[in-house]
Amino acid sequence: MTLTSVRPPDRPVRRLAATLYGYAFLSELVLLYPVYALLFNDTGLTVWQISTLFVIWATSSILLEVPSGALADAVSRRLLLCLAPLVTGAGFALWVLAPSYPAFALGFLLWGAGGALASGALEALVFDELIRHGAAGRYARTIGRAKTAGTVGVLLSIVLAGPVLAVGDYLAVGAASVLACLAAAAVATRFPEHRHPATAAVAAPGDSHTDDDGDDLGWWASLRAGLAEAHTDRAVRAAVLLVAAVSGIWGALDEYTPLLARDTGVTEPTVPLLLLLTWVGVSVGGLLAPAGERWGRRGYAMLLVLSAAILAAGALLDHPAGFALIGGAFCGFQLATVLADARLQTRITGTSRATVTSLAGMATDVTVIAVYAAYGLLATGAGNGVAFAVAAVPYLLVALLVVTGAGTGARRTTRQTAGHVG
Repeated sequence: MTLTSVRPPDRPVRRLAATLYGYAFLSELVLLYPVYALLFNDTGLTVWQISTLFVIWATSSILLEVPSGALADAVSRRLLLCLAPLVTGAGFALWVLAPSYPAFALGFLLWGAGGALASGALEALVFDELIRHGAAGRYARTIGRAKTAGTVGVLLSIVLAGPVLAVGDYLAVGAASVLACLAAAAVATRFPEHRHPATAAVAAPGDSHTDDDGDDLGWWASLRAGLAEAHTDRAVRAAVLLVAAVSGIWGALDEYTPLLARDTGVTEPTVPLLLLLTWVGVSVGGLLAPAGERWGRRGYAMLLVLSAAILAAGALLDHPAGFALIGGAFCGFQLATVLADARLQTRITGTSRATVTSLAGMATDVTVIAVYAAYGLLATGAGNGVAFAVAAVPYLLVALLVVTGAGTGARRTTRQTAGHVG
């Protein structure tokens, strides 16, 4: 697939970007993020029980990910983006109103449902709108900046969580989180949405997934078309697996960073400050996407190796200063995730873009569950630091596969289509 290089109209692209950044920021402005593991622990849950909650979270996402992606291809993606934070916010409210293992489990089910509604729909809407305005080459930098906007929301939540927790306990933190979700739903109503005529313009000639009249496929047809593309197109399949491998591991580890921080001996109010270091790294990683697009396979592989090495070093240091290294590792992993996502979007040629993207999300959730299970066993026996270090090892295998080109399913694209790893 070759993307056009027509100069995009500034106003609609800027409007799309501004809405996306606002949505990403508010969706992540959740004060519960840096302290919910502490809430679980303070309620009496063990590390193993907390891990089972994370598995419930990921399992709900797996079950709903692809069906919701097909739904996004069949109905309004904007509607699903409005519903997603409302469902998630209901789960947060349940946590603080009735703190218990069953309430936490149900809350994670709702959070998984909300995440599934947005996953696939957001990327597909943004990419198709950029295609419509001849700006598909801006996808990596746009989505990278959106991730940074989300990270800024997380950073602000980390800064505010401690003071709000001290003043109003977990109930105040939960109320602020629900309000942020409501605001995100309101912003989602501002997303522009023009459906498949733009997508059809870049579909491969003779693509059977595109209707002649440009109409949307139904839910079942969208599901079948997306599954078929991922199954038959080697380049798409490889891109799906790369997204899962790169994003799944560090995404799972992020849930345990509060416990790792507390293991360094700091007080609970200091924990959010250490997490601030990791999210500063994540923020910078999203902004580096334009530079990362110029790297070849070896550069991408080296990014993974270096990030894995400093992650292990920071975790094993068993000192608050180690979180500076962990922040650097998360910076690299965020950049690698953005580049892998851009690579996937440029390889999808059919009309079921959200479905294929949701397949990547489902594969990521499977990876996350495996990490949760392994982490629970390792951390129980050897501690959080060792569990973090061991979790970094698979990135070395991914780097080896990338640099050798094994299973990449490379397809010829322009340099601006994230061909850096293909």
